[in-house]
Amino acid sequence: MAELKTKKTAGSVKEFVDAIADERVRKDAKTLLKMMEKVSGAKAKMWGAAIIGFGDHVLVYPTGRTLDWFKIGFSPRKGKFSIYGMGKEIEDKATLAKLGKHKTGKGCLYLTSLEGLDLTVLEGMLARHVKLLKK
Repeated sequence: MAELKTKKTAGSVKEFVDAIADERVRKDAKTLLKMMEKVSGAKAKMWGAAIIGFGDHVLVYPTGRTLDWFKIGFSPRKGKFSIYGMGKEIEDKATLAKLGKHKTGKGCLYLTSLEGLDLTVLEGMLARHVKLLKK
């Protein structure tokens, strides 16, 4: 079985965020950092070269395979933010309708910007996911 390339690193989250060239993206990244540290109760860590993760979690696949991962995380990708660890939250159509402009993928939420989003809704979604992982 292939080894996962994205692993927790000793990279500096602050240096990574401060190096984001686009001022709006950098500002949004700092907002997400604060929000995710608050709801996860964990300090941000770099995962690979471009993902910021919070907390430790072991994913267990139906096959029994396990994977060391984070509870929640994000990556400021070109043109959008990928929010990881949303689980069942992205299936809640009523809550997503309140969030604002977004797209979803398998377990991920994609945001172009935090502008125009209801950040209270986003924080609630993240908090519910973290709480679910604690059970």
